[in-house]
Order: sequence, then C-alpha cells, then structure tokens
Amino acid sequence: MNCLIVDDNKIARTTLKQLASQVSDLEVVGEASGALEASNLLRHRPVDLLLLDIEMEDMTGLELTRLLGERRPVIIFISAKKEYAIEAFELNVADYITKPVQPVRFLQAIDRAREIIASNQEQVNIQQDAFLFIRDSNVVKRLGFDEILYAEAMGDYVKLHTTQKFYAVHCPLKAVEERLPAQQFIRVHRSYVVAVDKIDSVEQGTLIIGRKPVPVADAYRAALNKRLNVL
Repeated sequence: MNCLIVDDNKIARTTLKQLASQVSDLEVVGEASGALEASNLLRHRPVDLLLLDIEMEDMTGLELTRLLGERRPVIIFISAKKEYAIEAFELNVADYITKPVQPVRFLQAIDRAREIIASNQEQVNIQQDAFLFIRDSNVVKRLGFDEILYAEAMGDYVKLHTTQKFYAVHCPLKAVEERLPAQQFIRVHRSYVVAVDKIDSVEQGTLIIGRKPVPVADAYRAALNKRLNVL
C-alpha cells in the first residue's frame, strides 16, 4: 500500500511519516504542502492512499477530493478541526482523524483503508473477467465479451448478437449493459448497446456492425463520436 501525505504544515507531515514508517505494508512515496501540488503529483504517480489535511491555503482537502472524482485514492482526512467530519464522510472517505494524531487511532484508520483497498482490488479483478455466463435453453454457456457484436432489446428479452448466431436472455437491456465492460461497449440507442471495436462504419444515423445496420439515436450520437475519436 503506497500513500501520499498532503499537509501545509511540515511538522505534521513529518509526524505522519514517522507513524507510517511503523506500518510494515505502508510506504510513503511522496508528500505535498498543498492540494494543487498533490493533484499534479497524482497525475504522474497514482497512489493507493491519501493522508489529507483539510484547511490549506490554495485549496481545501474537501475541494481536492471532489476534484479527483471517482478514480481518487482511498482518503483519510487528518485535521485539527472536528467540524468538517460530517461533510468529509459524505464524500465516502475511509476515516477522519483529528490532530494531534494518536498512534492507535492512526493504525485503526489504516486498517479501514486497507480493507477498502482490498475490496476495491477484488472488484477490479471481477470486472477483468473477459466473459459472462448466459442461459441458452437448459444449458449455461460462457460467452466471451469479444464474441458479442451488439445487444438488442426485444420486449422482455435481450438478443446478444455474435458473428454466428444470437442468444436471447430474459432480462432488461440495462442489466446486460451493466455486465458489459464500459471500455468495450457503448449504448447508441435505447434498444442497442454495441461493441466499439466491432463497428465497421457510421453514416446518417446508422452504424454497420457485422454487416448489420444498427440505429444511432440523436441523444447518443455525440458520445459515440467522442468515443470513436473521429479525425
């Protein structure tokens, strides 16, 4: 587990480094005296954990947390003030420690962060599966994501089209979309989700995929063009 310490007080940073050095699986890979400096560091070297102060001159720790968005590291706030705690926990941080930091309290917070990081990694591993299981008649079949050309909503069913055939599964298109990896698939119509790398061409509101036309709704066209990175 590696971490970045962000605090505008040098003594506070030194204290946190000393505490972190007592945790065998925690490595301090950097420190920053402000939120903007931390943001720049994270662009070049992502970390697992942020030990983050709140009141800083350039930007607060709360503002930095919002700026980093969903892909932010796990965060432990460390502040001299208690009044930010409710707002901090609304941002789904791992913990909130008040200064002066007590060693036992620090270790408790690190334990929470470690559990969250392990849980996140487990979820990533699940998402890295390259297939899903579907029921084909009375047989459960493994269908690779790279086999799917597109998914088409048909009433209470979804047809998963491949180059050879299609499979009909009894569920809404939204449920299928959530199971398909977002880096490979995109919704182009309320009734269609397509594999981006299987698109052959797009013309006049219709794309061709596997020699079959698929409509592109106006509401999804801008997102599709952005995703295709058209020159």
